Amino acid sequence: MSVPGVDADALLVRQAQAGSRAAFDMLVLKYQRRIERLLGRSVRDPADVADLCQETFLAAYRALPSFRGDSAFYTWLYRIAINAANRHHGHRARQRPVETLDDDEGTFGTGTPPTDDATPETLLASRQLASGLDEAVAALADDQRRALLLREVDGLSYDEIADLMDCPPGTVRSRIFRAREALAARLRPLLSGGWR
Repeated sequence: MSVPGVDADALLVRQAQAGSRAAFDMLVLKYQRRIERLLGRSVRDPADVADLCQETFLAAYRALPSFRGDSAFYTWLYRIAINAANRHHGHRARQRPVETLDDDEGTFGTGTPPTDDATPETLLASRQLASGLDEAVAALADDQRRALLLREVDGLSYDEIADLMDCPPGTVRSRIFRAREALAARLRPLLSGGWR
């Protein structure tokens, strides 16, 4: 059984490789938001995210003639985006010393507008839960965090994640299971009302 999205991508890639700019533009439209979300998880500045997204698609366009289709187009594009983000982090690390966060930086900027029934207590609880979730995800082992985010945020299948992470699908399932268990253990006190 074929997956329609994969077949459509393969067709668009072949057309783009044959010189169709419109076909490549369709691929950009299809994956731009996913690549922006991916980059936004590791790069905080929205302007940098936009630049890296553009850099990703430019690099993909230039390398398109060498794309053999051994993996899905998105898997290939994902790797290009991750490499761009890694270069960005390496460049920034060489540019300036490590920054420290102010005590209250990020504490009250959840980005969610208050609702009519929002009270200061519910807003605080929501912020603490969001902060706790961020900390819990950051505390995961790299392979667990990456697998979980690819599944829950990017919505990739276990097979796609296995291809990206170069491991069997069973290993992906195990990593995601362990990540969910670790998150549940860390968030249980917050969910039961144990706010800091």
